[in-house]
Amino acid sequence: MDKRVETPPTQAALSHADIRSILIGIMLAMFLAALDQTIVATAMPTIGRELGDVAHLPWIVTSYLLASTAVTPLYGKFADIHGRRVTLLGGIAIFVLGSLACALAPSLWLLVVARFVQGLGGGGLIAMAQTIIADMVPPKERGKYQVYIASVFFSSSLLGPVLGGVISEALHWSVIFWINLPLGLGAYWMTHTALKRLPRHERPHKLDVLGALLMTSATMTLLLALSWGGTHYPWGSPPILGLVAGSVLLWLCFAWRLRTAAEPLIPLALLANPVVRDGTIAAGFGMGTFIGLTIYLPLYFETVAGLSAANSGMGLLPLTCGTVLGATASGRAMTRLNHYKRVPVIGLALALVGTAILIATAGRLPLIPFSLLLGLISICFGTLLPVATVSIQNAVAPHQLGTATGTANFFRQIGGALIVAIFGAIVLGGIGASGAGLSAETLKAGAVDRETMIRLFQYVFAATFAGFAFALIFLLRMKELPLRGSALAAAKEVAGE
Repeated sequence: MDKRVETPPTQAALSHADIRSILIGIMLAMFLAALDQTIVATAMPTIGRELGDVAHLPWIVTSYLLASTAVTPLYGKFADIHGRRVTLLGGIAIFVLGSLACALAPSLWLLVVARFVQGLGGGGLIAMAQTIIADMVPPKERGKYQVYIASVFFSSSLLGPVLGGVISEALHWSVIFWINLPLGLGAYWMTHTALKRLPRHERPHKLDVLGALLMTSATMTLLLALSWGGTHYPWGSPPILGLVAGSVLLWLCFAWRLRTAAEPLIPLALLANPVVRDGTIAAGFGMGTFIGLTIYLPLYFETVAGLSAANSGMGLLPLTCGTVLGATASGRAMTRLNHYKRVPVIGLALALVGTAILIATAGRLPLIPFSLLLGLISICFGTLLPVATVSIQNAVAPHQLGTATGTANFFRQIGGALIVAIFGAIVLGGIGASGAGLSAETLKAGAVDRETMIRLFQYVFAATFAGFAFALIFLLRMKELPLRGSALAAAKEVAGE
């Protein structure tokens, strides 16, 4: 029987003070997950030296990526079944325990295991934060709150690399994990009581355990293939082909499970929802392309523009800052415009123009105009993010908010991994180094001449153009529903009820 848990009608609406209290708490929880993805990278050489194992350092990042990506949709489903509060607090608790284990790890492989545990907690924090905002704020006003999410990523992108390097050199690498304890406890304390006042829409159904295992296994297998392909092994090697074949088989089994399970992990009606489908694909292409640029542009700055490693990080500022500005403008526009899709449509069209200029002028455009062009592209791309997220949430019923948000974030991460792998294949495969042990780090040391790198980055920018073009196509396909004060009303409209 469908036993629904709904907020009593007599419960007072959340006040501005309630929303602010909850928002600060969930932003702190988000900051935990976002910071952890950036702070570790610059500390990795120090960790490798002190733990005596440099060869297996990439597993510190890979283990967290595998766990956090695989569990993202599970958090959304769990929240729809058992409620947002217990799900978010559980994620924070697991993340803090994983951080404690990381700080105490005496060897690299124990640190890898601890990072996996940490990823199990961190994987749901961002999706849960977006879901809780959707519970508190009607769709019409929700866009401006998405700006806070963009601000968290912006601050973590700036602070993470700096803190990681300074802490590991001046103090000890374990401090980068110890600082998660007060941050995590602060997030737990701030949200523990405040979340009790959230509206409740959960429905206590059973979790599809078999479906969850199949999806998790398929995701991890795919991510391993994307992480190892072209670096540890050639793309056509038996290990990579075996991982890809295994992932395809597991995804087929998961699709079968979705069609046959009484209560599938991701409801088929949700996947068939045209707003959810097109919005998720548009955001996946856009965000994946953006992530690929942030990873490979430092290589361009060092090998083509001749900047130092420190200055190449500064060169990314227009890209990271611009996204926040674009998301802010688009989110605020959603509260005033009926045809809110026009803002990101124009934004992505301008981003395509800017990317075309990058292709035509690669290696010849001076640094300052190049940085200004990056800033323009970033601002224009940023307009997509709040519109995609709010549109998806606006098109589903309240009891499916967690599942829809978690699923959308999951496919964004998968899209990011795929496009990063494509960018890597262009750069490393273009110089015949795929799987030969030549990495982005050795390229920075001058292993390839400048003219070759210019040519390769023209292809990278062409792939960027294609990614933004697909994002625009699916955004245009996405139905523009009126933003209501109730997500349920919009869901009925898209269903034709």
